[in-house]
Amino acid sequence: MGEEVVLLDFWPSPFGMRVRIALAEKGIKHEYKEEDLRNKSALLLHMNPVHKKIPVLIHNGKPICESLIQVQYIDEVWHDKSPLLPSDPYQRAIARFWADFVDKKIYDTGRKIWTTKGEEQEAAKKEFIESLKLLEGELGDKPYFAGENLGYLDVVLVPFYSWFYAYEKCGNFSIEEECPKLIAWAKRCLQKESVSKSLPDQEKVYGFVLQLKKVFGIE
Repeated sequence: MGEEVVLLDFWPSPFGMRVRIALAEKGIKHEYKEEDLRNKSALLLHMNPVHKKIPVLIHNGKPICESLIQVQYIDEVWHDKSPLLPSDPYQRAIARFWADFVDKKIYDTGRKIWTTKGEEQEAAKKEFIESLKLLEGELGDKPYFAGENLGYLDVVLVPFYSWFYAYEKCGNFSIEEECPKLIAWAKRCLQKESVSKSLPDQEKVYGFVLQLKKVFGIE
């Protein structure tokens, strides 16, 4: 069957990175289309009329929106190679719980670190580290969250590693000092080509954050 897979994305998006990793893990050939979020394409607006956001996965002309749903979709459609979600229903539910936690906690608190100052920033840093420590607890002594192989939660969380340097520079703190196990896990993930080729350079992301700070007038 002819498969046409297109990804509408924006290079620093940790949500888009998830989909890039999942596609690479499965070895799925696809067309990558970089979006200008200040001048969104007609295709993006047509394919995601509700949220008008990236990433959008287009499979044989049909759009799938929201990155957690996209990664699950990729895993279900191309289930014969590199399974991401566990086969056990309970373990699958646990992986989805923590993925939801990442979306609710890591993105928002990380954003506050570079958009705020003073007490507000300190509170964001504290909450960010507390959230990472909870994830460290879930990781335990396993190589990956899924066990011996890269899995769903690894794919969901590791894109934020590309933003860690920006958070550290803006917040003047060290994530590795606080969460060494999690950083060791991220570096382990990066040894996989599917991850290393999907994540941008940390300094490039920091440069992007500095541009955003100027645009938003945050000094």
